[in-house]
Amino acid sequence: MSAARHAPIKASKKAVSGAPGRPSGAGAHGGNSGSGRSSGGRSSGGRSSGGLASGGLASGGLASGGRSRGKWIIGVVVLVVAVAAGGLVVATRNKNSTASATPPPPPPPLTVTSTTPTGTSVAGGSTIAVQFSTALAPGSPMPTLSPAVAGSWSILSPSLVQYSATGPLIPGVTETITVPGGTAGVVGSRGQHLAASVTSAFTVAQGSELRLQQLLAELGYLPLSFTPAAPVTSPAQEGNDQVGTFAWRWANQPTSLTSLWTPGTDNVITRGAVMNFESQHNLTTDGLAGPKVWTALLAATAAGQGNALPYGYVLVSESLPETATVYQNGAETYETPVNTGSASVPTAQGTFPVYERFTSTTMSGTNPDGSKYVDPGIPWVSYFNGGDALHGYVRAAYGFPQSDGCVEMPIANAAIVFPQTPLGTLVTVA
Repeated sequence: MSAARHAPIKASKKAVSGAPGRPSGAGAHGGNSGSGRSSGGRSSGGRSSGGLASGGLASGGLASGGRSRGKWIIGVVVLVVAVAAGGLVVATRNKNSTASATPPPPPPPLTVTSTTPTGTSVAGGSTIAVQFSTALAPGSPMPTLSPAVAGSWSILSPSLVQYSATGPLIPGVTETITVPGGTAGVVGSRGQHLAASVTSAFTVAQGSELRLQQLLAELGYLPLSFTPAAPVTSPAQEGNDQVGTFAWRWANQPTSLTSLWTPGTDNVITRGAVMNFESQHNLTTDGLAGPKVWTALLAATAAGQGNALPYGYVLVSESLPETATVYQNGAETYETPVNTGSASVPTAQGTFPVYERFTSTTMSGTNPDGSKYVDPGIPWVSYFNGGDALHGYVRAAYGFPQSDGCVEMPIANAAIVFPQTPLGTLVTVA
């Protein structure tokens, strides 16, 4: 009975799944009911609709426990395939992502694009700057100046540095800017280094005669003072002309001295002052204001180091009786009778600075009659014009022309004059 009851049910299922419209319990194409074939399938352990019934395949799937197990197997297979496919996709995406990533570009090269100033006759207050092709790293080494100038470098923009001078550029000096290269040199913001050091030079313009006179006057090397209209705005401007006025330091100076002065032009008063300055600063006493003189002069100005000696002047009068009058700081301090050159070897007139001095020396030359002379031990000698000098010499009398061109005076008197005629002292013969 059990098998008979199940047969119609299976047949009904077959009718639903395999052949709709056929009556329940009826076979097709001579199929048997019960244990026989129905629609090409078995019932009660046989095939039905191409599948098993009651433990066999039915409708192409698993029946009862077989069907559940089949679904599980199919789910696992689908999951494995999906995971495998997903892994392939992930792997493919990762591969494509790596291949398509663009490496960062290399840092731009670090170079010096310009340095300023350049050339010759550069103004003393000029700005010194170096422009780079790219930004510098914080704390990067800076350029250097030679000879050194007081001040420091500052960064105006990521790629521009400027020297902030706290002292003047020295007139006539050639400055060299060196930008250090290599691993110990300038560093860019991304670690770049300048391939090699870069140097650039410029020459500062010669100092003006006017500024030279202003500084000498301020330090007391001239018989004039200089009063600026306003203070210098920056130490870097000390070498530049200033607006101001000159004035004679003492009233009632000899016209033979005051007539020699012209501000802003080269004159013997200025040359004598330069020689005096050179002598006190252990420089060659040639009266020429070159870079060494300007360096020392500007340093003395900054330090307030003035003239350590009184201002001296000697006036030799050829009016009979001939005399020499010595002035110190505008006041007459001494007068002595002298002998100037005879008519055949006259003493040259004019104003000249003392350029060489001896407490004792040997003099030689030619007498008016053509004979030669060699006189050792001549005391208290101050040369002022070629072979012409102030010195002591023994004569029977003094006050009229009788020398070979020098200005002779009694030895005792020469000993008094000598300390008052340092290098640079002006001697006027008139």
